[in-house]
Amino acid sequence: MEMTSSPNLHRPLADYSTDLRMLLLAAMALIVGTGGAMGAWVLVKLIAIAINIFWFGRLSVGPANIVQARTGLVVLVIPVIGSLIVGLMARFGSDKIRGHGIPEAIETILFGESRLSFKVALLKPLSSAISIGSGGPFGAEGPIIMTGGAIGSLFAQRFHLTAAERKTLLVAGAAAGMTAIFGTPLAAILLAVEVLLFEWKPRSFVPVVVAAMVSYVWRPLLIGAGPMFAMQALAPDGMTALVLASGVGLLMGVEAALLSRALYAVEDLFHRLPIHWMWWPALGGVVVGIGGWIDPHVLGAGYANIDALLGGGLAVRLVLSLLLVKAVVWLVALGSGTSGGVLAPLLILGGASGFLLGQVLPGDPSFWALIGMAGIMSGAMRAPLTGALFAAELTGHFAALPHAICAAVSAFGASVLLMRRSILTEKIARRGRHILQEYTVDPLDLTQAGQIMARLPETLPATMTIAQAIDFFAARARYRSYPLVDDRGCLLGLVSRSDALRWRMEGAQGETPLGDTLSDAAQPVVYPDTPSGAVADLIVATGIGRVPVVDRNDRRVVGIVSRQDLLKARYGSRQAEEERQSFRRAVLPVGGHDAT
Repeated sequence: MEMTSSPNLHRPLADYSTDLRMLLLAAMALIVGTGGAMGAWVLVKLIAIAINIFWFGRLSVGPANIVQARTGLVVLVIPVIGSLIVGLMARFGSDKIRGHGIPEAIETILFGESRLSFKVALLKPLSSAISIGSGGPFGAEGPIIMTGGAIGSLFAQRFHLTAAERKTLLVAGAAAGMTAIFGTPLAAILLAVEVLLFEWKPRSFVPVVVAAMVSYVWRPLLIGAGPMFAMQALAPDGMTALVLASGVGLLMGVEAALLSRALYAVEDLFHRLPIHWMWWPALGGVVVGIGGWIDPHVLGAGYANIDALLGGGLAVRLVLSLLLVKAVVWLVALGSGTSGGVLAPLLILGGASGFLLGQVLPGDPSFWALIGMAGIMSGAMRAPLTGALFAAELTGHFAALPHAICAAVSAFGASVLLMRRSILTEKIARRGRHILQEYTVDPLDLTQAGQIMARLPETLPATMTIAQAIDFFAARARYRSYPLVDDRGCLLGLVSRSDALRWRMEGAQGETPLGDTLSDAAQPVVYPDTPSGAVADLIVATGIGRVPVVDRNDRRVVGIVSRQDLLKARYGSRQAEEERQSFRRAVLPVGGHDAT
């Protein structure tokens, strides 16, 4: 039988599976990080051009604020025109530009072998710039994550890399883009870990860090230095402030759940319309125009609104209007399938909610706006570490980090209890693809062959003849294959039912001993300390259903591992995880008895 084992099967065990290719990916991340930063710069300039053209009638890359435009009732028309252009680009260009970018990136990573096309890399920033520039209530972060990811994916596709390595460079590009936009390298790295990578390995973590830090170095030259929204509000002292921050986070988790449900309810309404989806963004643009007519502050990315909330420069009435109108236009516009991001709108909504709560909480309302931002980002994206650190990095207010962590974790806890899926994964689930975001070590990598094998397995002696083997498999065999051993119990090979059938068909010499027909040179074997995961890989690679376990020194057969043994190991781990004990039993001492 010609069988070969995996070349990695008998490597010495280590804490990590990383090899020197990690250094190659880190070197490639230098280029991807630069590409992500450049992509962010291009997107910022495209948005500026779009704003100047749509609202001021001039061709310029200079900064412009939609609120300062004097357009009158034209505000009702401009968002519709921009949304119509985006719909046409999605219909005749690529429908992957629809949405806010992060779900599309996740889907490409998990189900598309991390392959993004040049068309997406080109059309996503362009469509997002048109959408945001014409008044769409979105931020640039989702599009730049998709664009930076496309840059990393396209670069990776120029080389002979595995899908996992392409994923690493795709996520590295996404982290670089987010770092360039917001100046938050640590939060971008954590976003990669909590949302995009779906693993915790040096092979992926190190290149992502390299790309994010390269982008951070480029940022002062391309976009600007320092925190994006620097603030000076003092953080309240004491345990009470931490408890209140947790309470704010709890409310933000509930708000995030309500926003997610509302978003997909709106999307369902659009799906019921008897018109092609190409026209949906234009209908959403009508609502955006009405919202902009009511309050111009809801138009565009709204970074000035975030700055004002964190600086305490808005009246309560304006903040309440911003909260309500922004929520409506954002939900309708995003639900229509246009191109835009979720992070900036979430920051505005969470910041406005925190600011309003700050009117009755101790301390500066702008501080509670910051806490609200951390909470709602964590609750909506299911990324508590990212949400807390993002708020601190975005403002340079690291003294607020303990409060932000309390809010982020509370929001996260509320979100996972109230929603089965996040605002990011719900869209993917609606396409029939389930995503599990809980990371655990594979139980097959925690056990070894010696722990799951069947001990003292049945074996066949080398002296058994071919005729006897044919009779054995025809009448008495319980398994499809058996180890063949010599008089000392050392493995000579594996005899299977298919071998017996072949011998019968070929009319082989019936009195020939099996020991003279088989050799263990190509026989796959494992040792008692071989990880069960490696055994599973070997079974898949060779197609055999039972693998002999031999002593490492003299090759004596000490056990055998079957597919069923592997499944039992996994099942046992899941059973242990799902066991639930009653509270009463948990609080009683071992061997204790109920008083009654």
